Amino acid sequence: MLKQSLQQKMLQKLSPQQIQLMKLLQLPTVALEQRIKQEIEENPALDEGKEEDEQEVGEMDDEVLEEEMDIVEDDKVDDNVSLESLDDYSDYFEDNEIPNYKLHINNTSPDDERREAPNASGITFQDYLLEQLGLRVSDDKKYIIGLQIIGSLDDSGYLQRDIEAIVDDLAFTQGINASSDEVFELIEIIQEFDPPGVCARNLKECLLIQLKRKMETDPSKAVSNALAIIENNFDDFTKKHFEKIVKKHNFSEEDIKKAYDEILKLNPKPGNTHAGQEKALHYIIPDFTIRKEDNGLTLTLNSRNAPELRINKNYSDMYEEYLKNKKNTSESDKNAIMFIKQKIDSAKWFIDAIQQRQNTLMVTMEAIMEHQKEFFETGDKAKIKPMILKDISDKVGLDISTISRVNNSKYVETPYGIFLLKEFFSESLQTESGEEVSTIEVKKILTDCISAEDKKKPLTDEQLVGILKEKGYNIARRTVAKYRDQLDIPVARMRKEL
Repeated sequence: MLKQSLQQKMLQKLSPQQIQLMKLLQLPTVALEQRIKQEIEENPALDEGKEEDEQEVGEMDDEVLEEEMDIVEDDKVDDNVSLESLDDYSDYFEDNEIPNYKLHINNTSPDDERREAPNASGITFQDYLLEQLGLRVSDDKKYIIGLQIIGSLDDSGYLQRDIEAIVDDLAFTQGINASSDEVFELIEIIQEFDPPGVCARNLKECLLIQLKRKMETDPSKAVSNALAIIENNFDDFTKKHFEKIVKKHNFSEEDIKKAYDEILKLNPKPGNTHAGQEKALHYIIPDFTIRKEDNGLTLTLNSRNAPELRINKNYSDMYEEYLKNKKNTSESDKNAIMFIKQKIDSAKWFIDAIQQRQNTLMVTMEAIMEHQKEFFETGDKAKIKPMILKDISDKVGLDISTISRVNNSKYVETPYGIFLLKEFFSESLQTESGEEVSTIEVKKILTDCISAEDKKKPLTDEQLVGILKEKGYNIARRTVAKYRDQLDIPVARMRKEL
């Protein structure tokens, strides 16, 4: 039986503006520049540049503002559209007749050093292969099959698609009925191209192609043994089970070492070696800069995070003109003026959001700098204190999720290099003496120990536990294994060298 009842619930929902602010907060510098550029292009009421003195629209007398509200009621304007006073916008008006966004977009300061990334010269990797295909294949059908195969190679030069899938691609996109044997024939032809190893379908095949090619010019014992190892003991080789390989092939220690050296000379990613291959260049633009001065540490925010934005004067003038001549305004003009007001509202909110982002970044970074003061003064990573998001959240009075967004993809430039903010956050660990230290300190000890180890007899996790215990860190083996994985350091067996 259906029953009706009344219930009260408390729900907390973020407004669209709050959601946008959170998204702005987690953007790194480069992404923020693109976001500002996008907003300027989409909102003609928003301009970029320095503010100039302008008579404040907020000085309009109260009578004008009252009449503004009267006309809203008289003309039955949509309740969802706000026609607030322009008092709030007076600080954003500018004095130029032509808005900057109509002339150019400039996200840099005049003092910024102009640097251009070099363009890659020469032909691309695929063009290099197509040149060789044209020299080897004259039949039209085979050439198109070869084109399809070369177009299916990944950036490393591997063919990841199945032969059957390529057959289907040829039928649907090229209208060519090719058999699996015809596709396989072209794969074998392309595998003879330079660089050696191209068009392999896995790492084993890639290495075999290179070793077989090398055998043609250097049929030495070392190359022959290397070929036998990859062909017959590839899994043992990748797991560095050298004892099994020696036992199966009856190699001497010198034989296995020379074969191993030959394999190390091979290129596991032939597609990345071509001179004409275009590669993406990644630059780190720090969001903060910390400097050591006589009076202590100083923190500055990258100027690209603090752009100068303002409301476009043309739009504010049009709105003022409407208020003065509202009695002679047609219905179509009223709709246009509502559009202008909406754009002004949006521009004002965006400017406020950028300013709030700047303030949040600064107070958060100031708290981090204060907490890790010893590191920023000395550059010694052993001085990094345990610090979690809640520590900074409690200091600045912001939610942990906000601190997490600030922490995301942000970099700080220091006298000792550029660091990702995440590097300063770590859990605490208690030594045998009761002192709390950062897990970063323990990871640094692990890194130093593994760097100095004998690669013929690398340190096991149990041995690393013993070393740490001698230094006063009582840590379980599974914890050492976790830290080692976080540092991208393989297990002892995989670090072994001959």
